This record gives sequence, structure tokens and C-alpha cells, in this order.
Amino acid sequence: MDMNTIESVVATTDPGEWRDGDAWLAGGTVLFSYGSPVGSEEPLKRLLDLGQAGWRAVTVSDTGIELAATCTVAELYALPGSDAVAGRNWPGLELFRPCCDSFVASFKVWNMSTVGGNVCTSLPAGPMISLCAGLDARATILGRHGSSRTVPVAEFVTGDGKNCLAPGELLRSIQLPASALAAKVAFRRLSLSNLGRSGVLLIGRLDADGGLVLTVTAATKRPVQLRLAAGQLPDAGQLAAAVGHSIPAELYHDDIHGLPEWRRDMTFRLAEEIRAELCGPGEPGGPLTVSGDFWPPHATSPQPSTQAESFNTEQQKEA
Repeated sequence: MDMNTIESVVATTDPGEWRDGDAWLAGGTVLFSYGSPVGSEEPLKRLLDLGQAGWRAVTVSDTGIELAATCTVAELYALPGSDAVAGRNWPGLELFRPCCDSFVASFKVWNMSTVGGNVCTSLPAGPMISLCAGLDARATILGRHGSSRTVPVAEFVTGDGKNCLAPGELLRSIQLPASALAAKVAFRRLSLSNLGRSGVLLIGRLDADGGLVLTVTAATKRPVQLRLAAGQLPDAGQLAAAVGHSIPAELYHDDIHGLPEWRRDMTFRLAEEIRAELCGPGEPGGPLTVSGDFWPPHATSPQPSTQAESFNTEQQKEA
């Protein structure tokens, strides 16, 4: 859209240059759609452009993966198949592509939209929020006076379009710990319509110590995590009780993409599917089961569906 209130665009990564009427600009896919940051009523006068920041998109080490806030969705999607993570026993990498697919967006958006932008927009259906919260990621935030702080991504988002950022603060990077990446994972997603916005998205994780972590997003206004210690893994009834206790009725999101009652029912259903997959008698370390409506594979887009039932054997090998 034509943002006719903008007076200047400033290339900077310094929060000290921020002033009222400013907005940080990364990929701009949401900013240029809404015309202002989500939830803001003030007209914008300047854009602080991170396009020339030069931050390395992805850094892989033995401690985990660091994603620059400016890392694009396309760069994230490419990571599981790259040499950077070759040979690492990190089942959590299997979540990256289903979460990217959850954008149900074109390759043009994928090559502009950033991980940090999706997290900072803080919409319930933000799939980068789902991925990072589900893997216990921590966000590094730069302040206006040279300060910095870290916040779990699961706590970064505080509501629909709301987060913990103070005016002028800048999300610099997100750290995904190796301990979470090494866990067995499960992914479930539902939408009311074909190729629609996520109405419910759950990620499950069975950690090395035997503990179960269930992260609920899209259904709720902010991420909700349930942590069940090893030796206390629930049966179906106990899990349903834990989910009901952890998510009050008013926390379920309500918009055109799903009524709160439907989101609640589907959260219970998908939570049980994840419990059965991760804690059931099946062989651990099997292929990731994915539910969701995704783009079919085609030559010009890096978005092959990860739905096993949509692929034949040969297509699965290529994906």
C-alpha cells in the first residue's frame, strides 16, 4: 500500500535513533499491508530500515541455532537440508518446514518475510512464534540506551498483536537450544478452510530426560506451554484435565478463522494425538506426522507439503 505519511527512511540498527512515529522495517510484508504496526493508531513518519544490517541469517553451533531477526522464511526453510546442520542428531529440525508451510504464502512473501517480523507482529497464528516457542527459544532484545535482555519466545507474545517490547526496542536474534532441537517432536495444525490461516497449531516435544512439553498456539491469544515431568506423563484423561486447567476459556482466540469453542475442542483433540505419538508404544524416532493444509509441491516454489498422506514415496524422498 502507499504509506503517504512517511517522511524518511533511515538505515540503522541502533535503537538509540528511535523516536515517536518510527517503525522498524525488516521484510515489511505486514507493515506494508496494514500501513502501521499492528495495534498502533499513530501515523508513521519514519521507517528504520534493517535491510542493510548485515546480520548473519543463521549461525549453527554445538549449543544450538541462532537466527537473526532478519532471517527470511526462505532461508529458514532451506536450513534443514543444508550442510550447516548435516550430521547433527536434531529431530527438532523436522518442525522447520511444516512451520514455514503454515504461512501458506507465495515464494515472493517467503523471500521477504522475516522470522523476527513474524514474532514481533505477534498474531496468534504466527508460525514462527509456534516454532520458536515450541523449541524453547529465547529472544535477544536491544534497548535504546545500549542495554539488552533475553526473553523466552513463549513469553515474548502477550496477546493478540501484543508483545513485551517497549517503544524503540529491537529484536536482534532468536536462539534455539540444542537440548530442544535434540528432542523427539510432533506437529499438528488445523484450519477451517483449505490453505487458510492456522486456527490451531500444537507442537509437542519429548525431551531427553523423558519430560513432555506441549506448546499451544494459534488457538490461543498467546502461546501456552504445558510441562509434564518424566515419571508423571499423563494418560488421555490426565492430559485433557491439564489442558483444561492451563487454558481458561477467555484465552482462546475468536476471529473469522475459528470460534473459541472450535479452537478449544481441536486443542484437546490434537493434544491427545501428540501425547499418543510421543508417549505411546510406537517406535521412537519415526517419521514426523504432520497435519495441515499446505501448498502442493511445484517447480517455482520452495514449499513442498510435508503431509505424508499427500506424497507418494518418491516425492517424500525428494522433499
